[in-house]
Order: sequence, then structure tokens, then C-alpha cells
Amino acid sequence: MQTGILLAFAAYLSFALGDATLKAIGHRLPVFEVGFFISLIALLPALFTKRPEDSWASVFVPKRPALLAVRMASGTIGGILGVVAFTSLPLAEAYALIFLLPIFVTVFSYVVLKEEIGWRRWLAVLGGLLGVILVVRPGFREILPGHFAAVGVAICGAVTVIVLRVLGTSERRVTLIGAVLVAAVAANGLLMLTEFVMPTRELWPLLVFGGLVVGVAHLLLVFATRLASAARVAPTQYSQIIWATVMGAMFFEEFPDVVAMAGMALVAVSGLFTFVREKEKTDWPEKTPLLRNR
Repeated sequence: MQTGILLAFAAYLSFALGDATLKAIGHRLPVFEVGFFISLIALLPALFTKRPEDSWASVFVPKRPALLAVRMASGTIGGILGVVAFTSLPLAEAYALIFLLPIFVTVFSYVVLKEEIGWRRWLAVLGGLLGVILVVRPGFREILPGHFAAVGVAICGAVTVIVLRVLGTSERRVTLIGAVLVAAVAANGLLMLTEFVMPTRELWPLLVFGGLVVGVAHLLLVFATRLASAARVAPTQYSQIIWATVMGAMFFEEFPDVVAMAGMALVAVSGLFTFVREKEKTDWPEKTPLLRNR
């Protein structure tokens, strides 16, 4: 179990490196083109998530294609919005908004799955919203499209979680990962045709590195959940706020103030509490394959 948790920390460090790479690329390439190349390159290491007993033919034949299509759509849209968020906002600020995801999961669970939500989980929802207000401070700071994009990432991620709960373990993880990456490649590939710009020599290493670390992160996360339960692995995703703060300071001269740091901490605590309560009240660790939901 300890090895699984360490692998999970390594996975989310890899995801954070991928997001930092998006920020480094910035607006030097169109959004859809960045999504295309990152998703295409990420496919290579992600293919190693296939179990030896599974045939390639079975991997590409989903058992519940309609729900998998929703998962593909939410993952693809979330990925596109993620590029917008990370190229427009400080890394830590983008993560604070994206980590509204457990809050949206709570709301969607109540509305869609008709789960009983206690007052403590609703209190965590309010705490997360307060944390976001401290980070963004509407009325005192300019609201950018990236802020809306980051919230959109959280909503797409919450949709993915709900879909995965319904799917349970009926689909193979390589199918769930590969389908989203293939959908992202196809959607971004079509959308980028109208404004394609050939990447410069300086950008190719960033695109290759960004794609590889994202693919490796998926691989590490699958191995982590084979060694430790999803309930144990899930909280490690909040380490991304720490990685983002460190990378933002080191590479992009981004230094959150005390109020923003307090807001990020409140968002993280609210999200962690939500996960703990859901573990106690629902059987999500057994039903939901843990993937990076955006």
C-alpha cells in the first residue's frame, strides 16, 4: 500500500509537470493544436496500462458505449478548457478552481444519483466556495476567461466521476484512458485545421515532454491503484497544489499572497473532507476506477 501511495504522488507530480508545460507553451500555439499534440504523445505510454490478459480487440470494444461516449466528451472538453486555464492563470490559482471538482460531485450526486447528502458535506461545499472567493476575489481582481475555463474543467471532471460511478468496473481502465485520449486527438485535430501553426524548433521539446509526462502519469496512477485502494490514493491529488505553487515560483515568478494561500488551503481541506465523507457514506472506492478526471 505504501508503494501504491508513493506511485500516486509521483503520478500527480507528473500531471503537474504536464500542466506547467502547458503554461510554458502559453499562447505560442493555438489551444486545439496544443491539445492535439499533447494527447497524441500521451497515448504512447498510456497504452501500457493494458493488462496482459486483455486482447487489443477487447480493449477497443466498450461494454457500455453510450456512457463511454459521455466520458470521452467530458474528458475532451475538460482537456481543452484545461489548456485555456493553465495558459491564462497562475498554476496554483488554476488548481484551486479545478479542485472545486468534489463540490460539483456532491451536488451532482444529490441531483442525479439521488444520494443523501448530510449537513457536513454541504458545509464542505460552502467552505470550498469560500476558498475560491478568497483566491479569485471577484470585484477586487480582474476575472479572466481562464477562471471560467478552470471552473468548466471542474464541472467536466465531476460529470466524469458520476459517469464512472455508473460504469463501475465494467470497462477496462486502458479503454477508459485510451478512449479519452483518442477522442481528444480526433476533436483537437479537426478543430486545429483552420488555424494550424507549425510548431517552432523550441516548442517541440515542450510538446513531447508534456505529452510523455501526462502519459506516464496515467500509467503510474493505474499501477498505484493496483497496489492501494482508490480511497487511499485519492487524497494524494491535492499534492498538485503544492507542486503548482513551487513550480509557479521557480519557473514563472508566481507568488500567491497570504489570502490566496489561505483560500487554496480551504479548498483543499473542503475537498479532502468531501472524499472522506463519501468514503464513509458511499461505496465509490469500489465502483469508481480512479483516473485523472479532467
